[in-house]
Amino acid sequence: MASRRCVSRPLFSALRPAVRTPATRRCFASVTSDPPSPGRGEVSERDTPTITEPAKSSNARTKTFHIYRWNPDEPTSKPKMQTYTLDLNKTGPMVLDALIRIKNEVDPTLTFRRSCREGICGSCAMNIDGVNTLACLCKIPTDSKHESRIYPLPHTYVVKDLVPDLTQFYKQYKTIKPYLQRTTPSPDGREYRQSKDDRKKLDGLYECILCACCSTSCPSYWWNSEQYLGPAVLLQTFRWLADSRDEKKEERKAQLDNSMSIYRCHTIMNCARVCPKGLNPAKAIAEIKKELAFS
Repeated sequence: MASRRCVSRPLFSALRPAVRTPATRRCFASVTSDPPSPGRGEVSERDTPTITEPAKSSNARTKTFHIYRWNPDEPTSKPKMQTYTLDLNKTGPMVLDALIRIKNEVDPTLTFRRSCREGICGSCAMNIDGVNTLACLCKIPTDSKHESRIYPLPHTYVVKDLVPDLTQFYKQYKTIKPYLQRTTPSPDGREYRQSKDDRKKLDGLYECILCACCSTSCPSYWWNSEQYLGPAVLLQTFRWLADSRDEKKEERKAQLDNSMSIYRCHTIMNCARVCPKGLNPAKAIAEIKKELAFS
């Protein structure tokens, strides 16, 4: 898997002001702020700063993005939605292209994760227009009247802006021991071979990139994330249960044989709807339940 890289500076460190010459200062957009609405937990979009490009061409296709912002270096400041406008004629087709352009040309303080830009690493998972997806695979709606809203993955702690804290998610992934476990050496001492039919059983399982889109869209995971493993981790669990080369299947099933690890799944099916790779974690969970019932 490609390494994950956060485009922000080191977390929780003080941001030093950038030195800008008069020539470069013109490249940055101006910010105009209205006073925040009193007594509200989150500032409405009408009361948040609006950042626009310095100049627009006559045939510009203007698109508005409302992006969730929160800075841990300002703990007394509440989260807010910040509005940016871009010319789609100067922007790539994907939402990630817009985010990169905003960071590079408009507002360098915007923070998000990204790496491969090809739907392989899962770094840029976020909630776009109400759906968990990968920003690099999500096309920008060309309708200029439609204003896009971008949030971090729901029901996660936020590190900064669009960066979610996935510590618990990876901690749970570690508990399933996601690697081949064997005690019998291979016949030739080199490879653990399997038939084509056995290899085919892994299709729809090994493609998971651990972007957490499915788990963070699951209400059962929202309510029981400390004990319920969630769709992504359970899909990876079944990937090893289905692997003919693994010899620790009974130990793996015994680890799941409790009331919380898997049985909090109520087949809501949000996981299958939002998976950017087109996988079906709910089906994998059902297969695990079947194996536990007949073991």
